[in-house]
Amino acid sequence: MGSNGYLPLFETRLANGLLLFRPYAASVFIAICFIFFYRLSCFPAQHAKTQGLAWIGMFLSELWFGFYFSITVVVRWNPVFHSTFKNRLSSRYVEEALPGVDIFVCTADPVLEPPTMVINTVLSVMAYDYPPEKLSVYLSDDGCSDLTFYALLEAARFSQIWLPFCRKLKVEPRSPEIYFRNTADSVPADDSAMAQEWLLVKKSYEDMKMRIEGIAKIGKIPADIRKEHKGFREWHFVSSRHDHQSILQILIDGRDPAAMDIEGKPLPTLVYLAREKRPRYHHNFKAGALNALIRVSSSISDAPFILNVDCDMRSSNSEAIRDALCFFLDEEKGREIAYVQYPQSFDNITKNDVYGNCLRVIMELELAGFDGNGGPCYIGTGCFHRRDTLCGMKYRKDFKGEWKPMENDRNTKQSASVLEQKSKALASCSFEENTQWGMEMGLKYGSSVEDILTGLSIQCRGWRSIYFNPERKAFLGVAPKTLLQYLIQHKRWSEGDFQIFLSRYCPLIYGHKRIPLKLQLSYCNNLLWAVNCLATLYYVTVPSLCLVKGILVFPKMSCPWVLSFAYAMIAGCMQSLGEFVCCGGTIRGWLNEQRMWMFKRTTSYLLAFSDTILTLSGLSKSTFVITEKVADEEISRRYEQEVMEFGTPSVMFTILATLAQLNLFSCVLGIRKVVTDDVPIKILDQFGLQMILCSVLVFMNLPIYRGLFFRKDSGKMPSSVTYQSIVYAVLACTIAMY
Repeated sequence: MGSNGYLPLFETRLANGLLLFRPYAASVFIAICFIFFYRLSCFPAQHAKTQGLAWIGMFLSELWFGFYFSITVVVRWNPVFHSTFKNRLSSRYVEEALPGVDIFVCTADPVLEPPTMVINTVLSVMAYDYPPEKLSVYLSDDGCSDLTFYALLEAARFSQIWLPFCRKLKVEPRSPEIYFRNTADSVPADDSAMAQEWLLVKKSYEDMKMRIEGIAKIGKIPADIRKEHKGFREWHFVSSRHDHQSILQILIDGRDPAAMDIEGKPLPTLVYLAREKRPRYHHNFKAGALNALIRVSSSISDAPFILNVDCDMRSSNSEAIRDALCFFLDEEKGREIAYVQYPQSFDNITKNDVYGNCLRVIMELELAGFDGNGGPCYIGTGCFHRRDTLCGMKYRKDFKGEWKPMENDRNTKQSASVLEQKSKALASCSFEENTQWGMEMGLKYGSSVEDILTGLSIQCRGWRSIYFNPERKAFLGVAPKTLLQYLIQHKRWSEGDFQIFLSRYCPLIYGHKRIPLKLQLSYCNNLLWAVNCLATLYYVTVPSLCLVKGILVFPKMSCPWVLSFAYAMIAGCMQSLGEFVCCGGTIRGWLNEQRMWMFKRTTSYLLAFSDTILTLSGLSKSTFVITEKVADEEISRRYEQEVMEFGTPSVMFTILATLAQLNLFSCVLGIRKVVTDDVPIKILDQFGLQMILCSVLVFMNLPIYRGLFFRKDSGKMPSSVTYQSIVYAVLACTIAMY
């Protein structure tokens, strides 16, 4: 029992295995120090200049790997996990006394993010196990699509039968698409009435889905449907998705007694918003959309807590709100908590996760390490916020998290149409001029990863954050099904992160004396992703090229120094594999993830690093690329079979193919050197480590070779990429030899 006489609403525990991890980390650090000492003491001063330059590059790369390993250890040093007591919350607060929650769903493109997917997310959060009159759901449509608006109208009608159906059957998950897909053979056979209702609701959903997809295929709203709702008139004044007025429609007014489901229970408020966009105003991407939602929602519902999710992140746990409130409403520790971050998980991950989409160790372990070091970063989706902290409030010890009733006099006296007109101005382009929005209020501007920047600024104002990873995932999204989309997504993340590190918001500067040093370093673990490209690119090219030329860059196999390299490499692999398997992965899945880390570091991170430098030099501008959430049947089939998808020419594929063939040529030439030499044992002794490294790289690149030379389907490597990469690889090997 706490000092205030209340039992806590949540508890915190340390991770298991720390007694093993900490000595292991110390032993690897000692091995790395031996490697540094070897590089300094055995520098080839009397040998060729080329070997000396290669040696210096290897030393600098290993210095970086050692530094980055140290940061990783800081993140993993003290991970913590939480559990909640929802029964205590229920006994302490009657349903009528629970706070209101505003839910923000963001979409930006009706083609890349189909309306059917969007409304499944909306319906899943409308159906939370929470008093519906306390919920307000806002859809931000940055694509300003009347197709999305039409889909939301259909969802508003369907919610009248979907919400009572979820309550009656305790449906999980509460996305109709996922629920009916997973329960196709689970019709309640012992209850004919319930079975009939199950089939009726399923048919209603399929009919709605067919209507939405049919109109989306046509590409325009038929005239008879446009007459059904006044909101469609707004599109008469829309020039384009980048040039239009604010469109705000309250589709379900939760304050209206007539807003009921088929059982006579109230429905959540449902609002459509397309903020104003004009060519002469920068719209600040997703951060600008969320800030417009914060202002508009403050005028309509003004709930003290806000949940934001991406349009593909469907709710998978109907009790997620109550879990989050266990942290916010805890009498002893809750008042210092600004946000509760849930993990980003996906429901379309294959058994061995061919692209490493789920970032298993990051989500299961690293963010828990963030929590132990002072609080997790904000990752942009699946996060519950205090409205006050999003609006710039600094933490005070006497802060009391009180809230107003949802039905306050200010709003109940105003009709939905009056609220719409009043709130439109809050979503206008000019509203933020000469204000603190984007700086001290709302989400931060100036980065494509506004989430990381915003979370850091909140923590620097004295607030704490929580990472909560329940057994049943709170949200399930859609992971990229092609390699190119995956690499593009990681380029955007790593580029935005690196921009933060080089800005005045660098945690080591902005967070100095504001957050703990260990939390500053934890942020650097992510913000320095892009810089990893330099050392990794050096390590996957130079040792192989030196093998071709016969230049030694590692100790001989008979030399005692080789033990330091062997231990650091093997221990690192064993630790990584152990963490991955303990987090629920497979051995093959771990191999896939290691492959993708190499692919990202040599493509996504490399381009992110160079683009960031160009942007800071004023030679380029930042862009925001939306990850495509849909794929055709053939691509989906290959994804399910865990066959890597190429198909489209890209500079990233050219880099990957060139590096793969360079290592293949080097490996073949290295084997030839051993076979043709008079004393092969001597060659193996000298170049053993280089040949092992080169062979491992060839193994990691097996999917590239299949795509280049053996596959005949449309997902193979494009011919142009194949020819270019062969030329580049042969040229590099020729230069190395002669």
